[in-house]
Amino acid sequence: MSLYELFGSLETGFIFGIVALGAYLTFQILDFPDLTVEGSFPLGAAVAAVLIVSAGLNPWLATFAAGLAGFVAGFITAYLNVRFKILHILAGILVAISLYSINLRIMGGPNKPLLGVDTVFTAFEGLGVRSYIVSPIFLGVFALCLKLALDLLLATGVGISMRAAGVNPAMAEANGVNVGNMKLLGVGLANFLTAIAGALFAQVFGAADAYMGIGVIIVGLASVIVGMSILPSRTIFLATIACIAGAILYRLAVAAALNAGFIGLHASDVQLVTAVLVAIALIAQHSGLPFLRLRRKGGDK
Repeated sequence: MSLYELFGSLETGFIFGIVALGAYLTFQILDFPDLTVEGSFPLGAAVAAVLIVSAGLNPWLATFAAGLAGFVAGFITAYLNVRFKILHILAGILVAISLYSINLRIMGGPNKPLLGVDTVFTAFEGLGVRSYIVSPIFLGVFALCLKLALDLLLATGVGISMRAAGVNPAMAEANGVNVGNMKLLGVGLANFLTAIAGALFAQVFGAADAYMGIGVIIVGLASVIVGMSILPSRTIFLATIACIAGAILYRLAVAAALNAGFIGLHASDVQLVTAVLVAIALIAQHSGLPFLRLRRKGGDK
């Protein structure tokens, strides 16, 4: 693996680390399997691309607006579940399918190029450092800021209520927590993070595409599973670090697999590699391997 490929993997890893934070919020905190991210990731890319290219909006504001669009998508998914009792997985699928058509309408086609326009990375171009080095550093700092913001939120009264709603909804409800509102807020925030990641992804690679959300939920889950397996913890602070670390390790593993010439894999095999890595992580997590048992004991101290 070349130095350029290494920094590229770190760049993508930090972006999907933000997705992993959203997956952690829904799957681990709220116990709400959410498939909306398959649509909210390209939604964030589409909204940011159109606002930057067509409306000439500041890229930072466009990225934030993309996050708000993702929040609305997640809110709708949770609302379908809370108000109309539609199964959470089915609600997410319905919204994700709808977002595919919505994204096409937003972009006016299957993709929207971001060539020759300012992005959030433009401000760093005059530093005299190569862009493939600056981008991962910026994304790492940005992901860390979002991670700390999520930590702070989960430490507040609202965050504690959200955690209680995920662990034991009946008990939380008996103690005055509105479980439905916690789901609306939590799923909305998770998709806010995912849409932010989608907006950054489009600005890094120079285009938004309606198909770029395929497999995002698997990447997010893989990052959480790998991170939690390697860095198990009962504290929110370390758990969110594990999510970002898992995303980076996942991307490095994918890059290493695709660059291993003796395996004979190509770039088009990335989804296959993803599925195999997730399967290995799940098998290792539930097989009771001595390494994982020792790591869990250490994490429980």
